[in-house]
Amino acid sequence: MLQYSYYLHQDSDFLYTQSIDSIPAIASQPHHPYYHCISTIKCNNAYISSLVIHGNLLYTGSSNKEIRIWKRESLTTSHKFDQEYQSDSIMITGEGAIKSLIVSSDKIFSAHQDHKIRAWKVEGQDRKLTHLATLPTFGDWALKLLTPKNHVQVRRHKTSTWVNHVDTVSALALSRDGLVIYSVSWDRTLKIWRTTDFKCVESVANAHDDAINTVAISSNGDVYTGSTDKKIKIWRKSAENQNHFLVNTLKKHKSGVNALVLSSNEMVLYSGASDRSIMVWEKSDDEGNMVIVTILRGHSKSILCLSVVSDLVCSGSEDETIRIWRGMGKCYFCLAVLEGHKGPVKCLTSEIDDGSSSDTLASYFIYSGGLDSDIKVWQIFIPLC
Repeated sequence: MLQYSYYLHQDSDFLYTQSIDSIPAIASQPHHPYYHCISTIKCNNAYISSLVIHGNLLYTGSSNKEIRIWKRESLTTSHKFDQEYQSDSIMITGEGAIKSLIVSSDKIFSAHQDHKIRAWKVEGQDRKLTHLATLPTFGDWALKLLTPKNHVQVRRHKTSTWVNHVDTVSALALSRDGLVIYSVSWDRTLKIWRTTDFKCVESVANAHDDAINTVAISSNGDVYTGSTDKKIKIWRKSAENQNHFLVNTLKKHKSGVNALVLSSNEMVLYSGASDRSIMVWEKSDDEGNMVIVTILRGHSKSILCLSVVSDLVCSGSEDETIRIWRGMGKCYFCLAVLEGHKGPVKCLTSEIDDGSSSDTLASYFIYSGGLDSDIKVWQIFIPLC
């Protein structure tokens, strides 16, 4: 029999708003969520760095350079199994550990510790992965190499072409139309690539003062980057020359920013950092200005990843837990703490479970990957009335 956990956090240390006196009592929240871990996948000593849902599949990237493809239906019905018998497809992807994955139609793009981005095509019913390109492509690099103005100094006495990342590519994001990829790197640059011909069309040098760890994209094309320099920056494409320029810098975090995610309506930005806090930023106008309305506290160590589904915010932490938050106006409640990982939670993704939701109950699946080499699938139910 499945064991369900019931949870509603009532410790005031686990939420914060700008006006402490105005916080309603959490105990007045009448309907407690309940949840359970459906599946645990053991991944053979390789930590999980990226999880992406696309269609009926889950894509995972790991530190042993593997991309795996899983049928989500099997993950949400099984309980504990070895990946060797369940993964639908596998590909060894290159020389460096995978840091990030994105999926666009029948293509997968992977970011790597070896400074490269790789493009893959998913083919056939067996979902075989075929290598399409390594970014920058040889042709793109060679053309830039011939012209001195395309060279930039990356270290003392060392130059490179501006299309090359020269340190770990830490995160990727895809435009809503699927035509453009945004990459950020520990080399402090933001680069923009076309998905059609894999050409690098722009590089923002020294976008931050330290390594860039995360990137998020809005449907209107605004780019949000978070860095070890404690800052979040907002970038926008110029109508004149199509290059990106800095719109705003958000500076409230006290340590490096590790994760960014936008709310479903894109009016709110959530940022997670090594200072153990999740800051909630709200758009104040259309000019890129944002104000902080709430700080979510509860994790005892660094926030490493964030995911949004419907009106829920999911956070994964170095403290080995996942927290589920829900907002009511400008007040947020910690609905649940999911415990089970034996190492830091490195990545999260989430979705609505339409098959179990009803007029009185909302159901969600949360997928988590950790440094304990486990992938876990959680189901959380939230009464609606």
